Amino acid sequence: MALRFRKSFKIAPGVRINVSKSGVSTSVGGKGYTANVSKRGTRVTAGIPGSGLSTSKLYGPSKKNKSPATPTSMWAHVVTWLLIATVLWWIFS
Repeated sequence: MALRFRKSFKIAPGVRINVSKSGVSTSVGGKGYTANVSKRGTRVTAGIPGSGLSTSKLYGPSKKNKSPATPTSMWAHVVTWLLIATVLWWIFS
């Protein structure tokens, strides 16, 4: 039997930080459309809320290049955090 751990924290409307055994990721979006940035790449999910129908695509390193973290994914996290900081600054100032 596999043991799983996952916890999600809402930090702003439409922005979540997800923590699991495999690492930390950032999700941006809401019902119907979400983009998740993690060490595996960026996963974009779109669906029809309430219907159970959705599609998902992972944009990341090719399967030939199996490096766990690429500079591109690191910069995606940096840009995401800068956007989050800007939105929070705008909300609270």
